[in-house]
Amino acid sequence: MIGEMDADMVVGYFGGKSILITGSTGFLGKVLVEKILRVQPDVKKLFLLVRAPDVESAKLRIQTEVTGREIFLVLKEKHGMGFDDFIEEKICPLAGDIMYENFGLDTANLRELSKDIDIIVNIAAITNFSERYDVAFDANVLGAKHVCAFARKCTKLKMLLHVSTAYVAGEQEGLILEKPFLMGETLREGTHLDIESELTLIRETRRELKDNCSSEKAERRTMKELGLKRARQFGWPNTYVFTKAMGEMLLGHLPGELPVVILRPSIITSILKEPLPGWMEGIRTDDHAVVIGYAKQTLPFFLVDLSLIMDVIPGDMVVNAMMVAMAAHSEERAQTIYHVTSSLRNPAPYAILADTGHRYFYDNPPRTGRNGEPARLNKMRFFSTVARLSLYMAVRYRLPLEMLRLVNIALCGFFSQRYDDLSRKYRFIVQLIELYAPYSLFKGCFDDMNTERLRMAMKKEQHSNIAEEFYFDFDPKSIDWDSYFYGVHIPGVLKYMRD
Repeated sequence: MIGEMDADMVVGYFGGKSILITGSTGFLGKVLVEKILRVQPDVKKLFLLVRAPDVESAKLRIQTEVTGREIFLVLKEKHGMGFDDFIEEKICPLAGDIMYENFGLDTANLRELSKDIDIIVNIAAITNFSERYDVAFDANVLGAKHVCAFARKCTKLKMLLHVSTAYVAGEQEGLILEKPFLMGETLREGTHLDIESELTLIRETRRELKDNCSSEKAERRTMKELGLKRARQFGWPNTYVFTKAMGEMLLGHLPGELPVVILRPSIITSILKEPLPGWMEGIRTDDHAVVIGYAKQTLPFFLVDLSLIMDVIPGDMVVNAMMVAMAAHSEERAQTIYHVTSSLRNPAPYAILADTGHRYFYDNPPRTGRNGEPARLNKMRFFSTVARLSLYMAVRYRLPLEMLRLVNIALCGFFSQRYDDLSRKYRFIVQLIELYAPYSLFKGCFDDMNTERLRMAMKKEQHSNIAEEFYFDFDPKSIDWDSYFYGVHIPGVLKYMRD
């Protein structure tokens, strides 16, 4: 049962706490680190685990990839000349990696760390849909295992929060509940998943590739194909969500005395309110592809059913939910799952993004001409099914490609390089369609009853009573999607994600 809370209680909770955060160099990690430091300067220490050969390299990564980013400008203004000293006092870099047992830390460091840590926040993940199976498994499965093992060693641990994804649900339709995965559970009837067997398969495949002296390129291709094959065999659409589901299974088998929260956000988008509306970094999603495609006029078509719901949630709302959940469940010996999503409370059809995108670029035409003149804006074509898009591509691209192949044969390979280049691009597009179809054609709706209870536990304070930065809003009903896409998200994507 969650007790009633207010913003002061949430902020106060982080005072004097030592927090281990993995994945701090990612988008969500930066937003979390910045908010904790901004609203609670009396936090004792943030231990940031980053991939680096030594502590000095880890410190440099944090300076350049975390605290040196635009999102920290408000905090810099707040502290002025004392910013660097404040960061030095509050942030402790750790050179390590969750893929290794004990994070690759030496025994002395590990022992001291386990005595200090009050809260663990595991955000680190490999999010590439078609990553090599071994690489994704190391981070998303073994990483979760190693975080669990470390959590057991922490003598005063009050909370372990693990960030997963709502799309561990695969391609389920209808209402998707906030329920945990059982060990070995799959999304395909008649199958059973054994995580140790998957690890053995990965190791045997790598050994075979090494014995056959396979090239690096061949090894990479084989391991990518293995991940997709195993994911689809058990009912998941790609390696990312498959390995994230396995990571959840391991967390579900932690001893009952440990407090665990699993947060499942949907598609995370740019910051809605604070500290920097529109800011985002590193995330490549359907909406990003549509916006950049419009801006550069390089994407003539896209696979999406405009009547379907695009479940997106701004990054600052995800972080607000994380912080409130940590305060609410501290020292509670149970596991709780939260869907931080929008499809149930405030559904946004893909049509809203398409309409606001076209309207935005009509009002603010992109200047892509040689002399910076406004581009001629062509409206993007949307296909609501894979079959329709495949037919279009066959006529528009595949048929001309086949004609080029025949001409190339007739001319003794004169167009070989041109044919190979176009053929490779065509295969790449087909692969992208297969990977993104489960999301752009997703027909599920994420239940968020647990998250709604968490929202209800927060006292209904008005913005007039507290500063915006101390307002932990994660209610999607407060979002006007048309206003957000037109005035915040699209300008943010263009400003921060153009390359």
